[in-house]
Amino acid sequence: MSALAIDLIKDADVETVVALWQRCGLTRPWNDPHADIALARRRDNSTVLIGRDGRVIVATVMVGHDGHRGWVYYVAVDPDSQKRGYGRVIMAAAEDWLRSAGIAKLQLLVRRENAQANAFYGSLGFELSTSVMYQKWLDGRTTTPSN
Repeated sequence: MSALAIDLIKDADVETVVALWQRCGLTRPWNDPHADIALARRRDNSTVLIGRDGRVIVATVMVGHDGHRGWVYYVAVDPDSQKRGYGRVIMAAAEDWLRSAGIAKLQLLVRRENAQANAFYGSLGFELSTSVMYQKWLDGRTTTPSN
């Protein structure tokens, strides 16, 4: 595996991280990535970890927990830096962050049609859950199949 310098996101990193997420196709019109970053940084039970290759941010993961289960979002590796082990390194950093908080279980959501991501998480030892996910918008929006 390749070594990355792992650090917490800083104010100066936000625009670069958002651009990386957009480049990786992770953003959606109904989720403001700036607001997501701000929310993750607001409390001690979540953050955004970045991985640098030299001075360049090439990997990210948003990680958090509810006191029982850990979750990851916005797992990204720059398309020009993929196949170098950076995805494994940034996920290991998220797992370490959760372990240090005393969290024993990590969960994540992947769109069914994302075969590459599904294969990646399977290679890391993740298993399909038997749970069914429900959702409800609290701001009155109507849920559509793409939300």
